[in-house]
Amino acid sequence: MADQAAELREIFQKDKNKDKKKKKKSNYIITIASGKGGVGKSTIAVNLALELADRGKKITLMDADFGLANINVILGVLPKYTLYHVFKKDKKLKDIIFNVDDNLNIIAGASGFSQLADLNEKDRKDFLAQLEDINSEDDFIILDAGAGISKNVISMILASNESIIVTTPEPTAITDAYGIIKAIATENKDIKINLVVNRARNIVEAKKVAERMNSISEQFLDMKVNYLGFVLDDPIVPKSIKEQDPFVKRYINSSAALCIKNIANKILNIDESKVKKNSLKKFIKKMFRVK
Repeated sequence: MADQAAELREIFQKDKNKDKKKKKKSNYIITIASGKGGVGKSTIAVNLALELADRGKKITLMDADFGLANINVILGVLPKYTLYHVFKKDKKLKDIIFNVDDNLNIIAGASGFSQLADLNEKDRKDFLAQLEDINSEDDFIILDAGAGISKNVISMILASNESIIVTTPEPTAITDAYGIIKAIATENKDIKINLVVNRARNIVEAKKVAERMNSISEQFLDMKVNYLGFVLDDPIVPKSIKEQDPFVKRYINSSAALCIKNIANKILNIDESKVKKNSLKKFIKKMFRVK
């Protein structure tokens, strides 16, 4: 593990200043999803959001797993209001934004409210109107989507600037990850798909999983999958989850934290020409397919 950490530090040291050369981005939306549950998708979403916020980026992390929302649990915070209160007309969207850190806000999910895509036209328009009141200074809006290939998840991915699919080296996780990529390809093969391999035993194993995924995607789907990075199988991760204290904050020199830093480096090298202003509103319109 020590050798792996040293190698990761070398990777991070090499690229850590690249993001400083980039100009400020505005409302770039990334959806994080997975083919199956239990692969660590939400943990990666939370820690990645915290890492980007620590780099000085303005982040809003939205819990878009409407059936099993849990990013606030991982963060160890308890927002008084969630999206449930918005959908029930008790609160406005701007009123439920919860500040976690200097540069990080979250929008807590509506557990048990899984029919967002089935809101009636009036409710959709009302939700869209509320987006106008959200602070437009965010560099990134990260959506922690649900697992699987539901209509909600695929719609979010198709509406985002790009997405991250999380898998583990387990055969079932790889199969399900391919399943969600296939579902995306059926709708749009031009969508940018990134892959993160979680709980890898080592760098070689992660690379093999990524190469296999890209190979079968190109062969059978005519779609390229970009290998964004990996997170090593580090005992610090489950420990931090139990402590409700994300590892990039508490265990900053752990192998897992260094892996997240490397992923953040790559995200911060996004081509600025792809950034679109007010893309959160455009995202919702595309997801709901309204004009």
